[in-house]
Amino acid sequence: MECKQFWLSAGSVMATLMVQPAAAKDSDPADIALVNRLTWGATTSEVARLRAMGTENWLQAELHPSASDRLPPQAQAMIDAMPALHRPTLDMARELAGQVEAAKAQPAASPARTAQDIRNAAFAEAWKQGQTRLILRDLYSADQLREQMTAFWLNHFSVFANKAEIRLFLRDYEDEAVRPHALGHFRALLEATLRSPAMLQYLDNAQNAKGHINENYAREIMELHTMGVGSGYTQKDVQELARILTGVGVVNPNAPDADMQRLPAGAIRQGMFAFYPARHDMGDKLFLGHVIKGSGYGEVQQALDILCAQPATAAHVSRQLAQVFVGDHPPAALVSRMAARWAQTGGDIAEVLNLVFHSPEFRASLAHPLLKDPQHYVISAVRMAYDDRVILNTQPVVNWLNRLNQPLYGHLTPDGYPLESTACNGPGQIEQRFEIAQAIGSASAGLFRGEAASVTAQPAFPVLQGALYYGGLDQRLSPATKSALAQANSPQEWNLFFLASPDFMGR
Repeated sequence: MECKQFWLSAGSVMATLMVQPAAAKDSDPADIALVNRLTWGATTSEVARLRAMGTENWLQAELHPSASDRLPPQAQAMIDAMPALHRPTLDMARELAGQVEAAKAQPAASPARTAQDIRNAAFAEAWKQGQTRLILRDLYSADQLREQMTAFWLNHFSVFANKAEIRLFLRDYEDEAVRPHALGHFRALLEATLRSPAMLQYLDNAQNAKGHINENYAREIMELHTMGVGSGYTQKDVQELARILTGVGVVNPNAPDADMQRLPAGAIRQGMFAFYPARHDMGDKLFLGHVIKGSGYGEVQQALDILCAQPATAAHVSRQLAQVFVGDHPPAALVSRMAARWAQTGGDIAEVLNLVFHSPEFRASLAHPLLKDPQHYVISAVRMAYDDRVILNTQPVVNWLNRLNQPLYGHLTPDGYPLESTACNGPGQIEQRFEIAQAIGSASAGLFRGEAASVTAQPAFPVLQGALYYGGLDQRLSPATKSALAQANSPQEWNLFFLASPDFMGR
């Protein structure tokens, strides 16, 4: 059956599904709809967890996760084995800088690796580890909503891994700046991203100094991260914010130890983050109608307070959250209530989402599944196929995301990947998904092929027509999809038709 014909023949799917106040019957498809929307994809174990806890308890556990990441032992062991996880980013940056300088000092005819070879190898390994960590956490974290929100904020505060030394800073960015605040207060998240070396290098604020003003980061904070385009700020506000941000930068890993330990008055050094008073414009500023007296880093904190208190910020970010969980064009009334809750709670992300998940607009939206973006599609397909069985090789997932034009940390411009479903519903995208579905459904993707021969495994193809399918998933399928599945000539072909169906591509 041709991919496009199958896609077009399936038509509209799903009956009205509601968030229930208590545990539902084992066959209630509403459970699956809710899990699909709030996690990286329904699995037998996750739906069973919701049914055991009851919907409201499950929902509150997702909104208020534990402080630590909870992964299956095998997945956690893979992450724990990554060298970058156990060393401060500054130490790695200093070690790499030393290796690069040593390579530069070698005789020109030396057969040893060049400085560029050393840098490229270190960056490639850091990027590989960063992608692997993200994929394993998406697949197996017990705190699925936090991982979804981590991905949302990594896209909202997007950085491009291939610029400068950003690949070396990905662990710091994900684990220190974003994930701890993904369901916390927006103000803390905004400052955490501002203090990240990845953001400061990506948007050039590391070069922003008095007499040499760089407006890049100031403009994107206002245009993308907080208030949004057309929200009332002026070019003068951008210029004043850029002045406020002078001196906010990154530690020089080549600096001598004595310089590292000797800090002038008003200076800050925390990890790779640095504030250099000598590079800061100490003059007074007028920002969004507020006079900010020259004082050093305190000016930055005042500016962030002002930005986070803007009604435009609440409305802009609330609308984006509603796009992710309700639809491309969320109802204005819902966004207005979200912005009001934002103002009441000081930008408490979990509280804003709690309002969304209990809203009639959200419940109604479950009747109209949202097209999964590439990351949702790939991760949900692997979760559906193997549930909590831990894959050994994440490279196929990386490759599939690259083919679907959504590589992790791979968006060149700071606006991040589009949230609208129209960005990923073209014929080429659907053809690629069909091929990915075939690889996953037939177990031919190499997901269980480890780097060492002792951990190589070739499992049988997954059985998708199991407990979850007969526990309510089958009730969500359209007649066209059921008809296609009935024509499958083998279990592998059944898997292919199911994973490539419009029903599965919705969340």
